[in-house]
Amino acid sequence: MKQLVFFTLLLMVVLLVIPSILVVAFQKDEPGLSTYERVNDEEPEPVIMGEAEEVEYISVFRAEQEIIEDVPFEEYIAGVVASEMPATYEMEALKAQALTARTYIIKLLTTGTDINLPDGANVTDTVMHQVYKNKEELIERWGSDYEWKMARVKQAVYETGGKIITYNGEPITAAYFSTSNGYTENSEEYWKNEIPYLRSVESPWDKSSPRYAGEKILSVQEFEKELNVNINNGPPGEIMSRTTGGRVAEVNIGGIEFTGREVRDLLDLDSSDFDWERQGNMIRIETRGWGHGVGMSQFGADQMAKDGYDYKEIISHYYQDVEIDEAEDVLGLIIAHKNRPTEENGEGDGEEQAFAN
Repeated sequence: MKQLVFFTLLLMVVLLVIPSILVVAFQKDEPGLSTYERVNDEEPEPVIMGEAEEVEYISVFRAEQEIIEDVPFEEYIAGVVASEMPATYEMEALKAQALTARTYIIKLLTTGTDINLPDGANVTDTVMHQVYKNKEELIERWGSDYEWKMARVKQAVYETGGKIITYNGEPITAAYFSTSNGYTENSEEYWKNEIPYLRSVESPWDKSSPRYAGEKILSVQEFEKELNVNINNGPPGEIMSRTTGGRVAEVNIGGIEFTGREVRDLLDLDSSDFDWERQGNMIRIETRGWGHGVGMSQFGADQMAKDGYDYKEIISHYYQDVEIDEAEDVLGLIIAHKNRPTEENGEGDGEEQAFAN
């Protein structure tokens, strides 16, 4: 069994081509949500993106339709870029987005996900992973602008074909978001783990974003209900500390402590950088930025591109000490490492280790 796994993995590396990547999508043996219908029961025909090269497929769980759609790999990347970033953004920003999208799915395929997926699916089409829309959905969104917008997206995907972002030779967690508050966030100040390349950096360009400043007004009753607190006639709460990136770290509301992320999630705020005040029976909340703040700011990337930075410089600004490498080289090293003989039994670690969470 382990020999079969090794040769399967080796075949994956041999078949990797540039600018397109051939991806063999491994799935862990765990129960899915249920069994869903595939869009096509037959093996789909390969598509051409750039040169005449056959591309393997990503099996995308389409959450709204509850089906699994097999999408050629680089077509999937284009669908993510088109869905996650405005096609009107500068080309170098679109290239940076293509790199993050490709890196994200390669990381997911090689390490697995703790999100319970239907049997046969590799990834969802929602913000749980990356938003993906197919050609028909993009035509519905863009209308007569589809051809020129998609041409820009495909150019960005083609010109970064085969490349991913790495740290110490492995694909990174390529987090990104819409707009910062002027700084990005250290990973451990929003999530649990400290990740060395996801450090807080300046992103001053974001202050000109239409999504930089936000406002939400709630009644005191709504505020108390959503947070399960009682503030009586007092203020909304006391902000106790802020993160390196200036977002709320800890806040005390009615004697109960929350993290800024918890308040953002519970109140559905644009950002965890907020201030608030009570105005009679209403709570007015002002936010700065849009999104979790970890990794690459998409608006910042666009503004950097307008200032003359290329996609490599954008990536190196938002992700610290990373490299841009060929995916085939990275996957080859992963396979070699996972199948290196051990002193105990002379065999490799096998599929279970290679694709464990």
